[in-house]
Formats: sequence, C-alpha cells, structure tokens
Amino acid sequence: MTDMDRRAFFSSSLKKATTKAVQYADNKAAKKAGQWFRPPYAINELDFLLACTRCGECISACEFGVLFSLPAKYGSTAFKTPAMDLINKGCHLCTDWPCVAVCEPAALKKPEAVVQVTLQTDENTEVVEDKAEPVDNSAPPKMALAKISDERCLPYRGPECGACRSSCKVEGALGWDLTKPVINPVLCCGCGLCRQACITDPSSIMIHTLLPE
Repeated sequence: MTDMDRRAFFSSSLKKATTKAVQYADNKAAKKAGQWFRPPYAINELDFLLACTRCGECISACEFGVLFSLPAKYGSTAFKTPAMDLINKGCHLCTDWPCVAVCEPAALKKPEAVVQVTLQTDENTEVVEDKAEPVDNSAPPKMALAKISDERCLPYRGPECGACRSSCKVEGALGWDLTKPVINPVLCCGCGLCRQACITDPSSIMIHTLLPE
C-alpha cells in the first residue's frame, strides 16, 4: 500500500466515523424530541438545537397560539426552544408560514433546490453560479402522523358522527369509507386538527411522532 493509498484509506475511515458519530448524536437528540413536536419546517433535531437562538419570534408569530417555549424540565439543551403540543392543539397550516418567515437563524426553513444561473460580467463573459431557490411545493411539511382508533371512533362502533369531517386542510388526507373516517398516511402531515375536532373522550385520533425510535 502506497503512502497515497494509506492517506486515502485513513481519510475515508475518518469520514465514516465522523458521519456515524453525527448520526448517533442526531438520533439521540431526536429521541428526546419525541415527547413533543417541533414547529413546521424544523430542520433535523441536532442542527435545530445548534441553530435556534431561543428568541421566541416564531412563538409570537403564531396567531393561533400553537407554539410554546419548552420548560426547563426537558433539559438545558431543549430549554426555551419552540415546540408544538399537537395532542391538544393542532397546527393551522398557515399559507404564508409566519413562524418560518421570522426565523432568522433558519432553524425553521422551507426546502430549497440548488439551480444554476448565468451571470453577465462587465467583460461580457458569462459566469455560471449555483443559487438556492425555494422549492415550489404546495404540500405541507410532515410533522407527525394521525391514526384513528377503531375502538373509540363512534362510526366504527355503530353511531354516526362526522365531527372531524371538515377539519382537515390537506386534500385527500382524510377520506371516508361510507360513514367511517380513514386517514391516508401518505398525505397526512400530522397537523392534529382532526384530533382537535374529535368529540370522544379520550380522543379517537392519536398523533404519533415521525422521529426515529
């Protein structure tokens, strides 16, 4: 093995070890975040904790009062970071996403695509540069996943209900099998509005985290 091969081998090994360490830390942080839910378009948990300045601007921007600041009981790392309690109050999927718009450190950030643009210089020469542009995506971000309990949901037990029928803002996410509500897991973004509309106690709709176990 030549010196160049050795350097390439050790460089590759170091890169793999670093990647695994970052993934482990990210998954560990994500497990703690599974007790609540991050705001829409939150970046991955480890990067979120590093980027968020705990300024509270996104919380103030939410006119429905869905976002709140995590208390100290969740640990010093997560203390004062924004979160949602989708179990009790659903995200209204605002069209302009004000909570994301006010986030200067980009802890909340809509996805972007890198495109190449051609610039004209003073010497009439063309320069091609990469530019990040927002992805044109009308689908809301995945925050969680709603599931219906057929043991609690009234239409599954006999009587009709329909309390959640008009609650869903995502086309096709909440469908109907005659009188029974059915959630499409592919389209459901986990906003929690259907759970908020549910009239059974305890609720027939459960909100599950998408974060790794």
